[in-house]
Amino acid sequence: MIEFNRFVLENGLRVLVHEDNSTPMAVVNVLYDVGARDENPEKTGFAHLFEHLMFGGSKNIPDYDEPLQRAGGENNAYTTEDVTNYYCQLPAKNIETAFWLESDRMLSLAFSKKSLEVQRKVVCEEFKEHYINKPYGDMWHKMRALAYQVHPYRWLTIGKELSHIEQVQLDEVKAFFFKHYRPVNAILVVAGNVTTEQVKQLAEKWFGDIPMGEKYVRHLPAEPTQTAPRSLEVTADVPLHAIMKTWHMAGRLEQGYYVADLITEILGGGSSSRLYQTLVKEQQLFSDIQCYQLGSIDPGLVTIQGKLVKGVTMQQAEAGINAVIQQIVEQPVSETELTKIKNRTESVIVFEDMALMNRAGSLAYYELLGNAQLMNEELSRFQAVTTADLQQGAAAIFNPNNVNTLYYYSQHL
Repeated sequence: MIEFNRFVLENGLRVLVHEDNSTPMAVVNVLYDVGARDENPEKTGFAHLFEHLMFGGSKNIPDYDEPLQRAGGENNAYTTEDVTNYYCQLPAKNIETAFWLESDRMLSLAFSKKSLEVQRKVVCEEFKEHYINKPYGDMWHKMRALAYQVHPYRWLTIGKELSHIEQVQLDEVKAFFFKHYRPVNAILVVAGNVTTEQVKQLAEKWFGDIPMGEKYVRHLPAEPTQTAPRSLEVTADVPLHAIMKTWHMAGRLEQGYYVADLITEILGGGSSSRLYQTLVKEQQLFSDIQCYQLGSIDPGLVTIQGKLVKGVTMQQAEAGINAVIQQIVEQPVSETELTKIKNRTESVIVFEDMALMNRAGSLAYYELLGNAQLMNEELSRFQAVTTADLQQGAAAIFNPNNVNTLYYYSQHL
């Protein structure tokens, strides 16, 4: 059980405090309720660009990293399709340094053409390195565009097109910042060797005067139920043929999410999983194969992807995948296998919660979902899943009309 206290500042900033006096450290985590799904389809990649811009200096602090390092701290950030999260860890005695830094970049970034040009170049190079020049790097670009017709999950966090970042203007950057990076759209979590009263005083001192901003309310288009299979063939300069298949699944707050997550563990959770045992070890159709789900807030995707062994045809590989899927649809998972998967899931959750930084991040995320207490209920939701739920869930997910397939051929084979 992760204990925490919660309060809200007058400007709408939600603050959660997790006291842990077993450590000399403290974590300050600021989560903004903005991700790639909140972007204009003609101007994508902004949320990820801001992850970089937020380290490029703020209104009163030209360099974010240097004062934090002097205080013995370290920091990082990440952006997803759903959220943008910034976090730092430092000795608890120096925690006010983190409040000073985070509050100043929430107040206002140091918007300048120079900063934008520097970060634009960094992001463009990242786009080219990982998604254009890297073998198989464009698979997810193509798959998202295939699987999603209207929902903004149809583009990656890095952006739909390189040109969107290349052409971004300073006034567009400012508008995006003041729309989303406001106290009313943010969650502050402080964890570690602190007291709630201490955090209240520091939060009021450093964040209390920042203008609230307008609460961002989403009106995203819901992805319609897929009624026919979709596929795309690609030939590229890669060493081996590959295949990627996705199926639509339930959203993060639905019980179907937990069912889908356990199904992906049964199919693809390591070397003892069904896909690996059958298609890699026994039939030797794939050199590697994975099954996972994306963990997105809105309805996401169950994914199977793998690289084919040289000499194996795409038809053989797909037939192998379909046979493993058919088995989980038609034959109930045994209680023994389900218990094993639940135990593994429990160990992952417990292990993650051991790290102070993970606890802080999780509290912020569950607060964003609507209730931070959900963090303490996750395990019971997994434990409630039955073998009947799994079979019913598998039949719904792996409906033949719900599949998207990317056939990725090597031009050398």
